[in-house]
Amino acid sequence: MKQLLIFSFALILTSCLTLQQVADVALESTESQPSITNMDIANGLKEALKKGVDKEVAKLTAENGFLGNEAVKIPFPSNVKKVEQKLRDLGLGALPDKGIELLNRAAEDAVKEATPIFISAIKNMSINDARNILMGHDSSATDYLEKTTSDSLYAKFYPVGQSSMNKVGADDAWNSIITKYNAIPFSEDVNPDINDYVTMKALDGVFKMITIEEKEIRNNLQERTSDLLRRVFALQD
Repeated sequence: MKQLLIFSFALILTSCLTLQQVADVALESTESQPSITNMDIANGLKEALKKGVDKEVAKLTAENGFLGNEAVKIPFPSNVKKVEQKLRDLGLGALPDKGIELLNRAAEDAVKEATPIFISAIKNMSINDARNILMGHDSSATDYLEKTTSDSLYAKFYPVGQSSMNKVGADDAWNSIITKYNAIPFSEDVNPDINDYVTMKALDGVFKMITIEEKEIRNNLQERTSDLLRRVFALQD
């Protein structure tokens, strides 16, 4: 009986020591990985957004950034597709081909103005915005940027777009296309605001590419290239 009591006491003591060891390890783990503060979350989101903006805007402003990317390539405006088709039917396909190329060149040039506007919006992100974005869906950060920058971007892009259209010769090419089409017998005259079209398509392309980068950071651990990004986005995993 005495031996049984000694054995039971030893077993209880061993169990207590084991539990204490587990608790010590857990405590050490907690101490080695301090809790994430709201400020950390805000800074992590800002870093992720800046990374996405820098990377994707750089891609779009490179030669063929729009023209060579089917996800954002700017086609002929849908409301004047009949112009493109009629010119092709008449063997004048080189005109719309050149027009499409130059519309995309203008967008590539104009998008260079986007980064400062995005960076300003990112800096002004509140802590509450950051937490909501982090725990949101795969494009929450992009949606935030679109909501807070679209008006500023359009106001900035429209005159820049006009300058870019002129710089790359897109306005002359477009006028030539419309003139040729309007000269075709029985054609209904068209004269859309091509600069508004390019401005809106350029903005669409920017947000589309930033969405892709955001999804990568959220879902691909390799894209979390700093300790802060890894710690913050681990919360949404």
